[in-house]
Amino acid sequence: MSLSLASIHVYPVKSLGGFSVDSARLTDRGLEHDRRWMLVDGDGRFLSQRELPMMACLHCSPGRNGFRTTDTRDGAWLDIPWSIDDEAVEPVVIWDDRVLAIAAPTAMSEWFSARLSSVVRLVYMPDRSMRTVDRTYAEGITSFSDGFPFLVISQASLDDLNTRLGPDDRVAMDRFRPNLVIAGSLAFEEDGWRSIKIGAARFELVKPCARCVIPTTDQRTGVRGTEPLRTLASYRKRTSASGVVKVEFGMNATSSSVGHVAIGDLVIP
Repeated sequence: MSLSLASIHVYPVKSLGGFSVDSARLTDRGLEHDRRWMLVDGDGRFLSQRELPMMACLHCSPGRNGFRTTDTRDGAWLDIPWSIDDEAVEPVVIWDDRVLAIAAPTAMSEWFSARLSSVVRLVYMPDRSMRTVDRTYAEGITSFSDGFPFLVISQASLDDLNTRLGPDDRVAMDRFRPNLVIAGSLAFEEDGWRSIKIGAARFELVKPCARCVIPTTDQRTGVRGTEPLRTLASYRKRTSASGVVKVEFGMNATSSSVGHVAIGDLVIP
């Protein structure tokens, strides 16, 4: 069976709900509009569903000149432009990286603070801000992603996981927040891919994705449980050379290609 691109997912704000698109433009740091916005705490350090699981209740949807963030709990919404520009930048911290960002208007940050019952600020990564990927694995830059511009997962891998879960514990792909979902492969076939071609674009699969607690968070309610991480740990656990135990699902990827990818594109490993 031939492989194809099954779905494309964009997350304008790091760790908030994203949306699916039929096609997407490739940029030097990932899919266009992907994770260019981020919430930070009072010290400028990034926030995610790890610390604030209720971020899962805030979902983004695309508009003409920007996107709308809607709270699934009560329907409250906020419109945000795709980008902002300002000469004033400030350093923010994401993992071990210090990155220059532009602060959003105060009213936007106050909206998120009220929604999350925590003092947060919204910031934007302008084009002049360069954040490199981990050079142990690849060259290039990325946005406010955890570490690499793209996350690739096969639909078969999720299907395999769901066969191991009870009926009430089965999960949707949004628990794993991929950018590109591949159809037609065997389960976890992506583990062995070093590069793939999607349409005319080439991607380098550089590192397995070690999963944190986020996949245990319901992406509609913010309620956190133990699955699917507990089941994944029973057969997807790996101990690194340094003794760190990781549960892996999906592959981080980079690309130097330009142009677009679209649903239905042929995928060639």
